[in-house]
Amino acid sequence: MASGSPTLAECLSQAHAMGLVRVDAHMLLLHSLGRHLHDRAWLLAHDTDTLNVLQLAQWQIALQRRLDGEPVAYITGRKDFFGLTLAVDSRVLDPRPDTETLVEWALAVLPQAPTPTTLRLLDLGTGSGAVALALQYARPDAHVWAVDVSEDALAVARTNAKRLELAVQFIASDWFAQIDVNFDLIVANPPYIAQTDPHLHALRHEPIQALTSGCDGLNAIRHIIQNAQAYLAHSAWLLLEHGHDQAERVKSLLLQAGFIQVQSRTDLAGHARCSGGQKAPQ
Repeated sequence: MASGSPTLAECLSQAHAMGLVRVDAHMLLLHSLGRHLHDRAWLLAHDTDTLNVLQLAQWQIALQRRLDGEPVAYITGRKDFFGLTLAVDSRVLDPRPDTETLVEWALAVLPQAPTPTTLRLLDLGTGSGAVALALQYARPDAHVWAVDVSEDALAVARTNAKRLELAVQFIASDWFAQIDVNFDLIVANPPYIAQTDPHLHALRHEPIQALTSGCDGLNAIRHIIQNAQAYLAHSAWLLLEHGHDQAERVKSLLLQAGFIQVQSRTDLAGHARCSGGQKAPQ
């Protein structure tokens, strides 16, 4: 270790003084040290260890990037989601824990295995592949399709699928444009932030096309709801993630489109984060 280098405890104190939350500081320091991001117990046991020159340089770079508002996931290149560790970067959204609400609800509405026929599931706007890969991991008996209009996003998602050995089928498509089969479940975490929302500045490091959708943020959701019936099997569900204050508007759109059993699910903070409905049986 380099003489005079800061200790791990001093690095964490520095981060705290600069306004970083504890969990972010721990993950960035572990990343700079080349250790597992969740090995926080190791940090506590080695708080008097010092950083070498390379580790110190990596720590200072990571610290500055985070202070500039860049997500920890982009700095470390990794994000845990529904028990899977995903590779992520600025080509895709940073997967949020609240999106696990969408996965949990999707799994709850699916029939239990084994099923008479293979289930077909569709994830619209897959980004890093988080939702599709979580569904495939939880239901290996299902065939999961995932689409995104961004080739950059699909490259990230395919890399994750290959590393995790999950056989999701990825398709470049503007929502349903390249889809020609029916599904037993459609899920989507589409862009839903209004173009003029002042909170967008805090998300400036993430791809804007995956965040915003029209003046009220609902353009993508409207499109999906208006077109989903043609791609759903009888009694299949459409489940959508949306903004914390959009549930009533989304449920109204679902009802207008003829969906039944329209309802919402809350996220970790108690906000109505996902809404969905079932295609009426014929």
